[in-house]
Amino acid sequence: MAQLNHYNTSFSKKTFPITLVCDNVSNAPNIGSLFRTADAFGVEKLILCGPYIPLGRKMTKTSRATEKVVPFEIKEDVTSVITQLKSEGYNIIALEITDNSTALRHADFSESGPIALLIGDENFGISETLLQLADLVIHIDMFGQNSSMNVVQATNIILYEITKQTL
Repeated sequence: MAQLNHYNTSFSKKTFPITLVCDNVSNAPNIGSLFRTADAFGVEKLILCGPYIPLGRKMTKTSRATEKVVPFEIKEDVTSVITQLKSEGYNIIALEITDNSTALRHADFSESGPIALLIGDENFGISETLLQLADLVIHIDMFGQNSSMNVVQATNIILYEITKQTL
């Protein structure tokens, strides 16, 4: 059995109608990992929102050059980004554990149309204001003692489920 790499796999390239909107994700390695995740799951665009988005050496070390192939924008105001995407017909899906969120295992993305997946700040998550703008708030069931996981790990899980359902 030979291990394959990106030069000899048989995966076909595909872009999904998913825009990943990051609200104040400001850890450079997390941003680099989000570029890799966006590339791996065929995300159409990555929008990084906030007053400080580090795109330096620490980010590129983790991104492994995917920032060169994933379309991205930097915007300061996430609320205007979400409002704009909503007006363009995107379904706004927020990834957050709340008292009213839907478990990922119960979500049906097969007919949802274009998706704007909103992920939040590493420390504080998604604000109540943004949650109110969402069409759907999704959480990932957790079975251990911790009540959250790293923003990149959670994004990987939900993007896997969305793309699996829409293939």
